[in-house]
Amino acid sequence: MPPRLPKSTLRSSAKSVAKPRRVFNPSRLTVARKRRGLTKIDFATRTGIPLRSFKAYELGEYPPPEDVLAKFASVSAFPLEFFLGHTLDEPREETASFRSMARMKSYQRDMALSQGTLALHLNEWLEERFELPSVDVPILRHETSPEAAAEAVRHNWGIGELPINNIVHLLESKGVRIFSLAVDALEVDAFSMWKERTPFIFLNCAKTAERSRHDAAHELGHLVMHRHGGPIGRKAEEQANAFASAFLMPRSSILAQVPLFPNLAALVKLKKIWQVSVAALAYRLHALGILTDWQYRMLYIQISRNKFRRQEPNPIPRETSLVLPKIFAALREDGLSRSNVAKELCIPPSELEALMFGLTMAGIEGGGKSTASRSKLALV
Repeated sequence: MPPRLPKSTLRSSAKSVAKPRRVFNPSRLTVARKRRGLTKIDFATRTGIPLRSFKAYELGEYPPPEDVLAKFASVSAFPLEFFLGHTLDEPREETASFRSMARMKSYQRDMALSQGTLALHLNEWLEERFELPSVDVPILRHETSPEAAAEAVRHNWGIGELPINNIVHLLESKGVRIFSLAVDALEVDAFSMWKERTPFIFLNCAKTAERSRHDAAHELGHLVMHRHGGPIGRKAEEQANAFASAFLMPRSSILAQVPLFPNLAALVKLKKIWQVSVAALAYRLHALGILTDWQYRMLYIQISRNKFRRQEPNPIPRETSLVLPKIFAALREDGLSRSNVAKELCIPPSELEALMFGLTMAGIEGGGKSTASRSKLALV
């Protein structure tokens, strides 16, 4: 059953206070530049200013004049007001788990991390107005067995051996903040991080629904087993991958459902039970010893020959967020459309949409007229 969130209620807002004068913040220029995947040289060239001057602006040695600030806004497609805000929390590379690091270029990593910065910015804004699900993610950093860790999380969450109908809903109900990862590169599969005591997962929703489910479980493995104390390396990636397989396809459930000598047709039929890809199911059967090395190799050849890794047979529907639509429905009742929210955050509406791409069905626009007096919303 998907987690149920109660209806939103209104609370009177605190008294308005005068906002301090906003000044240029060089760290926000860095965020905007990296979000566009541009080097300092590229950005300076596009703005038509000397590289030395641009570096001085980004280092905060002196503020840019208004005409240069307007060029920053034009090149980055961020509103001018974005560059005048307070310093944003920026996830560091060593605190985030990235898959496919060997294939990922530095600008792709920077684009993903800068989107993480915007997600933290949005999440902070939401938490000021909503009581989001509390965090219930166990920390198993001393558990060396991914199989045992997956069983422990299932036990902790009361899932038992049941298939997980919607992993996005499940993770959201346990306080994990899930956002879309909008980097135009399949090398960036997903990443996760802890921000103090709040876990975040970013999913590349351009992939198949089955692979997105596996990515979500993979990142959960990082969150519970590694807690990101530094570079995690290949061994940790293998552990997270094994955790995802065990979490989505429990051993007892597999042994009870899978025949002794499964062929490709059987896997295509059985994958619906656990809503995983054919390749992931074959991997799990091999790990459990149901498939021999030779059987697994032959199945993998057939999977590749049928191009199942690109186009999954009997595809499942894409999982969407339960929390985000409820939040924005409540905001619309208070007269705030998504465009209004983007304006309050001083980010382009496209960036707000990018954080929710594939996770919500509604478009960026919508909502009633803005109310004269602000209200504070809470999911309670």
